Amino acid sequence: MPKRILQGTVVSDKGNKTVIVRVDRQVLHPLVKKVVRSSKKYAAHDAENGHKVGDSVRIRECRPISKTKRWEVIADEA
Repeated sequence: MPKRILQGTVVSDKGNKTVIVRVDRQVLHPLVKKVVRSSKKYAAHDAENGHKVGDSVRIRECRPISKTKRWEVIADEA
């Protein structure tokens, strides 16, 4: 089964090997027929502690690493 990949912005890097990533979405409201913005925060594993607040990152689903971490930061091939 393919793993989901999401794009978001780092909003916190205070945890050791952990970053909090906010993923923004735009969905059409079913009744009002208007585009509504929503966001959700995910705790992601960052093994090298290399990402800081404001960085744009991609995260991928993975096995449970802790109570709240089920995502990992994908290393960019740059």
